Amino acid sequence: MEDDDDLREGLRQALVEHGHAVSAAASGAAGMRVLETLIPDIVVTDIVMEDGEGISAIVELHKIRPELPVIAISGNAMYLEHSLKLGARQALLKPFKIGALMASVEDCLNPRRNACA
Repeated sequence: MEDDDDLREGLRQALVEHGHAVSAAASGAAGMRVLETLIPDIVVTDIVMEDGEGISAIVELHKIRPELPVIAISGNAMYLEHSLKLGARQALLKPFKIGALMASVEDCLNPRRNACA
């Protein structure tokens, strides 16, 4: 979930290039609608979006699927701290390198390394 079109597409493309199937959403509300029909392995969400806060999505996801890893992204470190307290497994401060995102994704998906648990 990312409301910036260019960043959302860049993240989607990078994840696909690294072998992940991706469904992208432009808002928290749109992302939650996608999650009604899909069962993802991981969610990456921005914290501040135009029509839906990522914090709300994190709280809701943690209630319905507490085992689902969520990676929060934001340009505000304070928001990231809150996201971790509310259920996000990892947080990345924007701007970040794609390598940092891929390391976070792999940590969350790989049970042997599982720094995301």
